[in-house]
Amino acid sequence: MAHDHFHSTDWKHDGVRVIPGNQLDVNTAQTPGMNRAAAINFARVGAQKLWAGTVTIRANAKTGAHHHGHLESVIYVVRGHARMRWGDKLQFTAEAGPGDFIYVPPYVPHQEINASSTEPLECVLCRSDGEAVAVNLDIEPVEKPDTVLWVDPTHPSGGV
Repeated sequence: MAHDHFHSTDWKHDGVRVIPGNQLDVNTAQTPGMNRAAAINFARVGAQKLWAGTVTIRANAKTGAHHHGHLESVIYVVRGHARMRWGDKLQFTAEAGPGDFIYVPPYVPHQEINASSTEPLECVLCRSDGEAVAVNLDIEPVEKPDTVLWVDPTHPSGGV
Protein backbone atom coordinates (compact mmCIF):
# COMPACT_ATOMS: atom_id res chain seq x y z
CA MET A 1 0.00 0.00 0.00
CA ALA A 2 1.43 3.38 -0.98
CA HIS A 3 2.24 5.68 1.90
CA ASP A 4 0.86 9.15 1.26
CA HIS A 5 3.37 11.51 2.86
CA PHE A 6 1.36 14.61 2.09
CA HIS A 7 -1.65 13.71 4.20
CA SER A 8 -0.57 11.30 6.92
CA THR A 9 2.72 12.74 8.16
CA ASP A 10 3.04 15.09 11.12
CA TRP A 11 5.73 17.33 9.64
CA LYS A 12 6.04 19.33 12.85
CA HIS A 13 7.35 16.30 14.72
CA ASP A 14 8.60 14.19 11.80
CA GLY A 15 10.18 16.93 9.71
CA VAL A 16 13.54 18.67 9.76
CA ARG A 17 15.62 18.10 12.90
CA VAL A 18 18.47 20.22 14.22
CA ILE A 19 20.86 18.39 16.52
CA PRO A 20 22.88 20.96 18.52
CA GLY A 21 26.59 20.22 18.71
CA ASN A 22 26.48 20.15 22.49
CA GLN A 23 23.74 17.51 22.52
CA LEU A 24 25.42 14.70 20.60
CA ASP A 25 24.96 11.19 21.94
CA VAL A 26 28.15 9.94 23.58
CA ASN A 27 26.25 6.91 24.88
CA THR A 28 27.93 4.78 22.22
CA ALA A 29 30.85 2.38 22.37
CA GLN A 30 34.00 4.24 23.34
CA THR A 31 37.64 3.26 23.06
CA PRO A 32 40.76 4.74 24.67
CA GLY A 33 42.36 7.26 22.31
CA MET A 34 39.11 7.95 20.48
CA ASN A 35 35.92 9.78 21.35
CA ARG A 36 32.78 9.26 19.30
CA ALA A 37 29.49 11.11 19.42
CA ALA A 38 26.49 10.22 17.29
CA ALA A 39 24.42 13.04 15.82
CA ILE A 40 22.34 11.29 13.16
CA ASN A 41 21.38 7.63 13.54
CA PHE A 42 18.28 5.49 13.74
CA ALA A 43 17.95 5.72 17.50
CA ARG A 44 18.12 9.51 17.60
CA VAL A 45 16.17 10.65 14.54
CA GLY A 46 14.98 7.50 12.80
CA ALA A 47 17.59 7.76 10.03
CA GLN A 48 17.32 4.72 7.75
CA LYS A 49 20.29 5.11 5.41
CA LEU A 50 22.81 7.33 7.20
CA TRP A 51 25.03 7.49 10.25
CA ALA A 52 26.71 10.79 11.12
CA GLY A 53 28.68 11.95 14.09
CA THR A 54 31.96 13.33 15.33
CA VAL A 55 35.20 11.48 15.97
CA THR A 56 38.17 12.81 17.93
CA ILE A 57 41.35 10.77 17.60
CA ARG A 58 44.39 10.99 19.84
CA ALA A 59 47.78 12.04 18.47
CA ASN A 60 49.61 9.27 16.57
CA ALA A 61 46.56 6.97 16.53
CA LYS A 62 46.24 4.61 13.54
CA THR A 63 43.87 1.93 12.38
CA GLY A 64 44.92 -1.42 11.05
CA ALA A 65 44.15 -2.30 7.44
CA HIS A 66 40.42 -2.75 6.88
CA HIS A 67 37.47 -1.93 4.68
CA HIS A 68 33.83 -1.08 5.40
CA GLY A 69 32.07 -3.52 3.08
CA HIS A 70 29.30 -1.93 1.01
CA LEU A 71 29.36 1.34 2.98
CA GLU A 72 30.46 4.66 1.55
CA SER A 73 32.16 7.01 4.01
CA VAL A 74 32.75 10.74 4.00
CA ILE A 75 35.16 12.27 6.49
CA TYR A 76 35.32 16.04 7.01
CA VAL A 77 38.41 17.26 8.85
CA VAL A 78 37.55 19.95 11.41
CA ARG A 79 41.01 20.27 12.95
CA GLY A 80 44.24 18.40 12.85
CA HIS A 81 45.93 16.45 10.09
CA ALA A 82 44.80 13.13 8.62
CA ARG A 83 46.80 10.73 6.49
CA MET A 84 44.99 8.06 4.49
CA ARG A 85 46.65 4.99 3.03
CA TRP A 86 44.82 2.67 0.67
CA GLY A 87 45.23 -0.06 -1.93
CA ASP A 88 45.92 -3.80 -1.92
CA LYS A 89 49.23 -3.09 -0.17
CA LEU A 90 48.21 0.32 1.25
CA GLN A 91 50.65 1.71 -1.31
CA PHE A 92 48.73 4.93 -2.03
CA THR A 93 48.67 7.90 0.33
CA ALA A 94 46.92 11.24 0.67
CA GLU A 95 46.76 13.87 3.39
CA ALA A 96 43.92 16.10 4.50
CA GLY A 97 43.65 19.10 6.77
CA PRO A 98 40.94 21.35 8.20
CA GLY A 99 38.16 22.01 5.71
CA ASP A 100 39.04 19.01 3.53
CA PHE A 101 36.64 16.17 2.71
CA ILE A 102 37.79 12.56 2.33
CA TYR A 103 35.69 10.02 0.39
CA VAL A 104 36.19 6.30 0.98
CA PRO A 105 34.36 4.07 -1.55
CA PRO A 106 32.98 0.63 -0.67
CA TYR A 107 35.43 -2.27 -0.24
CA VAL A 108 38.57 -0.13 -0.56
CA PRO A 109 41.35 -1.48 1.72
CA HIS A 110 42.56 1.47 3.79
CA GLN A 111 44.29 2.71 6.92
CA GLU A 112 43.52 5.96 8.74
CA ILE A 113 46.28 7.81 10.56
CA ASN A 114 46.45 10.90 12.75
CA ALA A 115 49.48 12.42 11.04
CA SER A 116 50.26 14.64 14.02
CA SER A 117 52.30 13.42 16.97
CA THR A 118 51.03 16.22 19.19
CA GLU A 119 47.52 17.32 18.12
CA PRO A 120 44.24 15.43 18.20
CA LEU A 121 42.40 14.90 14.92
CA GLU A 122 38.78 16.06 14.96
CA CYS A 123 36.49 14.87 12.19
CA VAL A 124 32.86 14.63 11.19
CA LEU A 125 32.05 11.17 9.84
CA CYS A 126 29.10 10.21 7.63
CA ARG A 127 28.29 6.71 6.44
CA SER A 128 25.77 5.51 3.87
CA ASP A 129 24.12 3.06 6.28
CA GLY A 130 23.31 2.97 9.96
CA GLU A 131 24.98 -0.40 10.42
CA ALA A 132 28.62 -0.68 11.41
CA VAL A 133 30.55 -2.78 8.91
CA ALA A 134 34.29 -3.27 9.33
CA VAL A 135 36.36 -6.09 7.90
CA ASN A 136 39.93 -6.62 9.11
CA LEU A 137 42.38 -7.33 6.29
CA ASP A 138 45.57 -9.33 6.52
CA ILE A 139 47.74 -6.59 5.07
CA GLU A 140 50.92 -5.50 6.79
CA PRO A 141 50.24 -1.81 7.50
CA VAL A 142 52.72 0.65 6.06
CA GLU A 143 52.54 2.52 9.35
CA LYS A 144 52.21 0.04 12.17
CA PRO A 145 49.52 0.95 14.73
CA ASP A 146 51.77 -0.04 17.62
CA THR A 147 51.04 2.79 20.02
CA VAL A 148 47.43 3.95 20.02
CA LEU A 149 44.89 1.92 18.06
CA TRP A 150 42.16 3.93 16.37
CA VAL A 151 39.15 1.79 17.24
CA ASP A 152 35.41 2.42 17.38
CA PRO A 153 32.30 0.50 16.35
CA THR A 154 33.05 1.15 12.68
CA HIS A 155 36.82 0.63 12.94
CA PRO A 156 38.03 -2.87 13.83
CA SER A 157 40.42 -3.57 16.67
CA GLY A 158 43.15 -5.28 14.70
CA GLY A 159 41.94 -8.84 15.13
CA VAL A 160 41.13 -8.59 18.83
